[in-house]
Amino acid sequence: MTDEADDLVNGDETTTPSTPEQAQSAARQTLSHLRGLFEKHGISPRKQLGQNFLIDLNLHEVILREAGLTPNDIVLEVGTGTGALTERMADQAAAVVAVEMDPAMGRLTAETIGPRANVLLLRQDALRNKNNIANEVLDALRSSLKVRPGRRIKLIANLPYSIATPLVSNLLLDDELRPALMVIMIQWEMAERLMAEPTGSAYGSISVLVNALADVEILRRIPPTVFWPRPKVDSAIVRIMPSVEKRRKIDDLPWFAHVVRQVFLHRRKNLRVVLHAMYHHADAWTKPVVDEILEQLDLPFDIRAEALNVEELDELSKVLRVKLDEFGIPPITDDRKPKTKRNWLLKQEANANNPDYVAEVDEDEDDEDETDLEDDDQE
Repeated sequence: MTDEADDLVNGDETTTPSTPEQAQSAARQTLSHLRGLFEKHGISPRKQLGQNFLIDLNLHEVILREAGLTPNDIVLEVGTGTGALTERMADQAAAVVAVEMDPAMGRLTAETIGPRANVLLLRQDALRNKNNIANEVLDALRSSLKVRPGRRIKLIANLPYSIATPLVSNLLLDDELRPALMVIMIQWEMAERLMAEPTGSAYGSISVLVNALADVEILRRIPPTVFWPRPKVDSAIVRIMPSVEKRRKIDDLPWFAHVVRQVFLHRRKNLRVVLHAMYHHADAWTKPVVDEILEQLDLPFDIRAEALNVEELDELSKVLRVKLDEFGIPPITDDRKPKTKRNWLLKQEANANNPDYVAEVDEDEDDEDETDLEDDDQE
């Protein structure tokens, strides 16, 4: 076995010898082929997992062309389906880390790709929890990068909708494993969020984080008719190109991400109210202090988080950190504001003793719980 295979194969991988019929499956992923394949294996698409399979072969070509894979690329694919795209990418890239949580799809993928030394098939959830990528996935990427200098990661996938936000945001926030490129197929609603601008209804924390760190472009809008089963909404092929220049502008990325997450938890409340509530436990953190921050940033007292662009949010995070240090208030590292001062102290102590703690980001900025914020906007 080659060094490549040693790095890629582990106990989570299972493959079976390929047949000529299986080797041609990627080129034949038509509606009739998929129906026959599923009937043969006694399986059906699982709606609860958002399984919709491409039956327009031209779209695989679009994705591969935009991916521009080379022998130096490590591909991360989440949601392999039948393995049609996995097989094509394995022919072009140095290695593919393919993640599929559905056992039936995992078996189909294994049959399609056959015994390839440069493919690691992880049959598990790509997420460790709602906001963190699974350690097995991260370890597989690290191992593959170490094989040869100059390698780079690319996320190329038809992503399940539920995983799109945490996967994209966590990869972008990871200075070690940030992909050089992402070409992903996602629901149109998610694509709109990635492209959204301040004050827009789709604008949220994921809009800010992605555009703070990357250039985003919608390559193509995809109708439901190219999938089986047909979804109820349109999809989109999106290209996300992380930018080294943009990353350099943000001094403390975890803190910036945390502040963005916090203010967008209540994005329709006045920012003045939200900022005060973030540190309500500290006696020194008064409304006049918050007013000083807003005045320093030349922001009106009635502005909302959803009106701030990337640059304004970056400046807010920096000024907020300086002001907290000035008053000797430890920055909160938990993305959920505790209800009481005692709970806050307990969480701070727990986080202080956990060297691996990283502020989390998820997509629930619209799930606002405003019951613990006093609406004093008229003061």
